[in-house]
Amino acid sequence: MRNSTRLLKLIALFAASLMLAAAGQAGELSRGAILAASCEGCHGTGGRSPGAIPAIAGKSAEYLQETLESFRSGERPSTVMGRHVTGYSEDEIRQIAEYFSKQK
Repeated sequence: MRNSTRLLKLIALFAASLMLAAAGQAGELSRGAILAASCEGCHGTGGRSPGAIPAIAGKSAEYLQETLESFRSGERPSTVMGRHVTGYSEDEIRQIAEYFSKQK
């Protein structure tokens, strides 16, 4: 794994930890939630985008996984998504998709 990918994952993990600490929430955070923290910068908390970037909360896990994989392969054109998703494994993409599919 490239150093920049590792750094991005560490930053996402750190950001998720800070968000939980600030909110005062207890309990375990799923790996999908940790990975999804970096997505929330653009797609909004829990995938509920407040602006022009598409909301992804509540979309089916299958749809989200297929979409992310098509960005990664270059089949679906993008400005930034293709670059973001290349750092994730298939299993990590599945976990991210499952996390956002459970958000309302």
